[in-house]
Amino acid sequence: MHALVVYESMWGNTEQVARAIAQGIAESGTVEVVDVASAPTEPGADVSLIVAGGPTHAFSMSKPATRTEAHHRGAPDGSDAIGIREWLDALPVGRHTQTVATFDTKASRVKHLPGSAAKKAGKVAGRHGYPRADHARSFLVADTEGPLLDGELRRAAEWGRHLAAAGRS
Repeated sequence: MHALVVYESMWGNTEQVARAIAQGIAESGTVEVVDVASAPTEPGADVSLIVAGGPTHAFSMSKPATRTEAHHRGAPDGSDAIGIREWLDALPVGRHTQTVATFDTKASRVKHLPGSAAKKAGKVAGRHGYPRADHARSFLVADTEGPLLDGELRRAAEWGRHLAAAGRS
């Protein structure tokens, strides 16, 4: 199995989750972790699993305006121009052999509210012809800036192991 983990991160929390997922996958496969601004829009034929994640902004995937707002509030990472939304939109449409799993980070105080970047990203990937590898996952941060809640990185690594095991079967 060869996996590509693509992440969008504004405060560093989503990157930490992406790297933990990749560690779980790496126990039984090869994995490349890439910031969305550098991610290929045509994953290679050797890639069997794509894991994509970003922060939940305004109950969905980030937009240029919400990323700009995050930067105005002090977010040190990420690009105003490209996020998971734009990257997914640039993926080729058709039948694909790669499966896609999606995740997001969201503030724990809004975990029960509707809307999720991961769920929306999964729908977009499906419309592009990518079969779903698993249900979307959310990882919780204490507040907008973080930190991640205790146990979230362990949960992310476990999910990575699960994705790798499912990809082998």
